[in-house]
Amino acid sequence: MAAAAAALSAGLRAKAGIFPVQMLVTSLPLRREFARSFSSSLKPTASSYSRAVVRNNHRRWPRIAPLCTVAPDAGAAVAAEELESKGEAKEEEEEKDVKEIANLLEIRVGKVVKAWRHEEADSLYVEEVDVGEAEPRIICSGLVKYIPLDLLQDAAVVVLANLKPRNMRGVKSFGMLLAASDAAHENVELLVPPEGSSPGDRIWFGIEDDLQQLPEPAKPNQVQKKKIWELVQPHLKTDGSGNAMLKEHLMRTSAGVVTSKSLKNANIS
Repeated sequence: MAAAAAALSAGLRAKAGIFPVQMLVTSLPLRREFARSFSSSLKPTASSYSRAVVRNNHRRWPRIAPLCTVAPDAGAAVAAEELESKGEAKEEEEEKDVKEIANLLEIRVGKVVKAWRHEEADSLYVEEVDVGEAEPRIICSGLVKYIPLDLLQDAAVVVLANLKPRNMRGVKSFGMLLAASDAAHENVELLVPPEGSSPGDRIWFGIEDDLQQLPEPAKPNQVQKKKIWELVQPHLKTDGSGNAMLKEHLMRTSAGVVTSKSLKNANIS
């Protein structure tokens, strides 16, 4: 009878959710946490129970690898393509910048009206050059070693006209004649404007239609301060046909392309 009563009482308690402490402790997977909490209270605190559940969850649930992955080779290929694309875009931007900077230079067709040896410098000629202005410009050129004086007289030339004047052994020079030279700088030739050009014609880099969009030339002070010539000159060369080029852009007037008579793949300065 007593045993039946005890069993009935246990069943009623279980139905009502009331368990003896010993049964509750042994049935929980978190016995240690509960035991610690039970020493201070008959019921575990919410905070200790939540911490236990978090730790328990970490033990019970394994990590799941991401379902969407990219093969290492594919990722490397994508990265390489992006770098190549960025590199090409950067080169195009740099080429565009060099062309825009170069067209700030005032390069004109000129004609040597008169030339003679500099009295104070054996390596220099002094020239009077018509560049379409009211008076010819005085320009000094270090060409004595390379070009006979008689070939310089009446020559059609290419003049860089917006440099600051320089005093060259007592003679003030108002520009520079552009020439091509080989790598050893043993052979030098003046650049030649195309037939049909006139003194004063503007020279630019690009296609024929670019003439309508050319900026105003920079002032001589700006050319010096911003080192425009120093930025542009390393990119000037003649191609395999002797055409004067700025990278891939032709050096031209409205009458055609500027050339060198015989120097191909040569530097221009």
